Amino acid sequence: MCRNIKPLFNFEPPATELEIHEASLQFVRKVTGFRKPSKANEAAFEAAVDAIAAAAGQLLNSLETNAPPRDRLVEAARAHARAERRFAA
Repeated sequence: MCRNIKPLFNFEPPATELEIHEASLQFVRKVTGFRKPSKANEAAFEAAVDAIAAAAGQLLNSLETNAPPRDRLVEAARAHARAERRFAA
């Protein structure tokens, strides 16, 4: 799984279209192996990103949970603390 793709469900505030698009872009980059596609593949690459972003947005809007929404700042602080422990020298 791509390390750059972050969970987007059940956060307050909810994921934005930009966040969903960025996660979709990372997914397509991982699957294709392209950081930036050639001109010949650019249309297919962008179409795939748009299709995955649409599907991901639909999925996030249809999911339900009884858990309270997670706070983005708290989760970011936890991730930062994990990174500090992991990369401490």
